[in-house]
Amino acid sequence: MNSLIEVRDLHYAYPDGTVALHGVHFSLAAGETVAVLGANGSGKTTFLLHLLGLIEGQGAIQVCGKPLAKENLPFIRQKIGVLFQDSDDQLFMPTVEEDVAFGPLNLGRSRDEARQVVATTLERLGIGELADRVTHRLSGGEKRIVALATVLAMEPELLLLDEPTLGLDETAYERLLEILAELPQAMCVVSHDRSFHSRLGTKAVELRAGRVVDSRP
Repeated sequence: MNSLIEVRDLHYAYPDGTVALHGVHFSLAAGETVAVLGANGSGKTTFLLHLLGLIEGQGAIQVCGKPLAKENLPFIRQKIGVLFQDSDDQLFMPTVEEDVAFGPLNLGRSRDEARQVVATTLERLGIGELADRVTHRLSGGEKRIVALATVLAMEPELLLLDEPTLGLDETAYERLLEILAELPQAMCVVSHDRSFHSRLGTKAVELRAGRVVDSRP
């Protein structure tokens, strides 16, 4: 399979000397979903920040065939879509339509093209009726799906999902699971939710104290 992410022997220590990652190996292939599991403090967030090029440790990381280096970040960040833990970190425009259109417009799409992308994306996720809603008045579950719509409107090759089920009620949880299961993108799901992984993931790795302690199909 075509490898989209390759991580080899990744090490990272914070300035106070705390070791966050210790020799991590990881891969994500096209069409694959991999869950990165672990308790709080296991290194999951630090690992995710490395994949986004926000912090730099020792080791080798390739994304979509290119080394994760400063000169490649614009290319890499167009390939990766990120769903953060807190949807409010991604939703800052007055309405849902404007939030979803923001990314395509910044990629150079015309307003007409952006409107079409918005309509197609919202319809694909089954939330077309939310287009004119005020974003900050949505429920937590609605915000999570709209945040995902803002990511998908950018047409990424792969998705990084940071604790995607955090704070969701049962209905929103099931809806998100249903949507993610139908997406064609490769996904790296950083989570402590083993139930979610078991229903969605095709492979899992577990971090404990910065080390991969388990890797299984």
